[in-house]
Amino acid sequence: MNTKNVVFSTIFSLFGACSFAQESNKVQNNPIFEGWYADPEGIVFEDTYWVYPTFSDDYDKQLHFDAFSSKDLVHWEKHERILDTTKIKWLRQALWAPSIIEKDSKYYLFFGANDIQRPGRSSYDPNNDINHYGGIGVAVADSPSGPFEDHLGKPLISDFYNNAQPIDQFVFKDVDGTHYFFYGGWSHCNLGILNEDFTGFEPWEDGSLFKEITPEGYVEGPFMFLRNGIYYFMWSEGNWTDGSYKVAYAMADKPTGPYKRIGTILESKEGDIATGAGHHSVINKPGTDEWIIVYHRRPIPNKDRDHRVTCMDKMEFNPDGTIKPVTMTFEGVGGN
Repeated sequence: MNTKNVVFSTIFSLFGACSFAQESNKVQNNPIFEGWYADPEGIVFEDTYWVYPTFSDDYDKQLHFDAFSSKDLVHWEKHERILDTTKIKWLRQALWAPSIIEKDSKYYLFFGANDIQRPGRSSYDPNNDINHYGGIGVAVADSPSGPFEDHLGKPLISDFYNNAQPIDQFVFKDVDGTHYFFYGGWSHCNLGILNEDFTGFEPWEDGSLFKEITPEGYVEGPFMFLRNGIYYFMWSEGNWTDGSYKVAYAMADKPTGPYKRIGTILESKEGDIATGAGHHSVINKPGTDEWIIVYHRRPIPNKDRDHRVTCMDKMEFNPDGTIKPVTMTFEGVGGN
């Protein structure tokens, strides 16, 4: 008998068993809460983390928003129906992709509704008016948990500027107080500037309300954050209904760009624990240089279009400011 091989085999077996035990004992924080939820926007209000997702179901069942709050990124409190069809009279289906910001002690929740279509596209049915009217709306509340009320009584944007479907909005407050408004589906992204009371938009120098800023590969889901003087513009690519969905980004020295695509940081590969990762947001832990990406993904095995869960993982940077590829985990980000 070769005793060397026996010793090596024993050590290897013990090491493997130990590793398996360690993996099994890891706390699994992803998904961060139960239920089918997608398109999450994460944000910090005072000392509390908040996540505002889409209730992921068939379009005709997406008729409300829930929100979730946490002090430690582990234990989440559910705030049910912070907004629904009883508050938005023009909403008939497909309430999705919420984005929220605080201004003057009020909380403004922007959203897409009705999956508005237009003549000329195959998805437009002239005999079914459910998606002939809609677009991006805005609701307001005194608390991040709501209840939210319709701010305008009509969509904030219902027209198709620069061929962009009015969905997937994100509001970015710059250091000078300007509120930039990114939005757009159908592979077009527009940028506008919200007016003082969030009832409309300030025109650009040429008189237009929206500039098209679509970077290479853009499909939908725009997001922006600022770190060390660099503006990171991010978006989703691929098809949201399958495993091609992914997150890409650009870097710029001002929020208006120009934006040159750098690459992808979140996408599913063979052997991953989930597919279709995308439509994300980013949280910076207050007082630190620690960053978290908040996103949705489809568990494996799963072939249902709307079976998406909300997750968080660490997002880290290279010395030159570029973003490292994100690893999808079950462990998530752990405690605060």
